[in-house]
Amino acid sequence: MAEIIQRDGTWAFDGTTVRITPGLHRSVPLFRQTYGEIAVPLEAVASIVFEPERKRGRLRMRLREGADPLLQATGGRLPDPADPYRLTVEVDRAGVAEYVAEEIRHALLLDQIPKEPTRTYLLPGPPVPVSVRSSDGTVSFDGTQVRIDWSDTSDRVKRATGPRIIDVGDLVQVEWLPNSGYEDGFLRFVTRETVFSKLPPEKDPYALDLWGSTRRDLLTALIATAVTARLPHPSTRTGVDSADRPHPAASVPPPADHHDILLRRLRELGELHRDGVLTDEEFAMTKAVIMRDF
Repeated sequence: MAEIIQRDGTWAFDGTTVRITPGLHRSVPLFRQTYGEIAVPLEAVASIVFEPERKRGRLRMRLREGADPLLQATGGRLPDPADPYRLTVEVDRAGVAEYVAEEIRHALLLDQIPKEPTRTYLLPGPPVPVSVRSSDGTVSFDGTQVRIDWSDTSDRVKRATGPRIIDVGDLVQVEWLPNSGYEDGFLRFVTRETVFSKLPPEKDPYALDLWGSTRRDLLTALIATAVTARLPHPSTRTGVDSADRPHPAASVPPPADHHDILLRRLRELGELHRDGVLTDEEFAMTKAVIMRDF
């Protein structure tokens, strides 16, 4: 057993699995503590390196592309402290860190683990059900459906539509961008009907606008990961472009259907306006955004 215990967490390797356990110190991000222990099978590892520095170093593990739904959902946008595959190492434990890295590298060579992308997820992602309260509302996922309950501070257009329930079978993909504290983030659920939508996150009833506590809003990555783990693996998709986004021709309705969807949205918007739910200004603003999609 090769093991290193640090304030940020513990990495232990038994020859087949790297077990990553977050530390309990208050400096460990809430996201890491909530995500919990991660068991990384050796076949999911692409490489590992220890980077020594003057005061402290860090272990960095790189997984094979397509192996982890967390990395697929977050797309490299997790802040460094929240990245479970980085471990800060105190200078007096540098030798232990290098030993752990060398043991894993040796096992990769012995088992001849390829570095090519995987064709299936090798890690399961967070367990379900999972629920997160964000600045824009509470989002929950039970393994089959996503439910969004808007908060009192959500845009009136969102609150007027009521809770949003989305079957995982209707989803094309999940888009996630963290709230940086300087710019808002979002968690968007892209369905076959909304793939062409240009509504901003604050008015999109299929998206949560992340503008509040950066620490808590980061937890929405749990939902993004849990849903991503239950969508078709990227390697099985057809019509995927170089940025790993679904190609419109392969994943969305034909233009005529898209036109009908926009007309239906306009009718629903008009009903909300007539019922007094939306003000004239809110109606005009949202209608203008929908009209740009025609």
